Amino acid sequence: MSAAATAAAQPVAEAAPKKKGKKLLFILIGVVVLAIAGAAGALFILKKNTAEDEGHDEEEVAAHKPVDPKSAPTFLPLDNMVVNLADPGGNRYIQIGLTLQLQDAHTGDAVKAFMPSIRSQILVILSKRTAEDVLSAEGKSKLSADIIAAVSEVMGYPTPKAEDEGKKKRGPASPVQAVLFSSFIVQ
Repeated sequence: MSAAATAAAQPVAEAAPKKKGKKLLFILIGVVVLAIAGAAGALFILKKNTAEDEGHDEEEVAAHKPVDPKSAPTFLPLDNMVVNLADPGGNRYIQIGLTLQLQDAHTGDAVKAFMPSIRSQILVILSKRTAEDVLSAEGKSKLSADIIAAVSEVMGYPTPKAEDEGKKKRGPASPVQAVLFSSFIVQ
């Protein structure tokens, strides 16, 4: 009987590890299935968001024309300037940082050759303004236009003001496309 009991015990002992192995296998398969389902859900959501973004990008691309790399503008930052303003009492001053947006790199080299005169003209323009003049949006816009006109004049280009008055002197357009303010502090 002891041999029969031993023989009967062996199949039971072998059956127990198989059940434990199957249980572990089902758990692993369940984890893998959940991971695949999660990845598929994330992919679906990302594709949906990308499709929505692509629709907006097409509208923006239609509205904005791409910049031709051959004619991309050049940016020439100027050193910061501190100028007393023309306020009564003379207690106010402006610290300003400017960057000139130019047509191309060749124009940048030409502007650098005139830089002392350009800085001087900008300082004169700023010293004639009051704090109220430069703090408003219109004042900043006018300041920008006046700086473009001053740079054009120093470099021998027709000024935008002269063109507006109807003078027949026509030449190349101003080398400065825009004046960008990198810092603007009035105290």
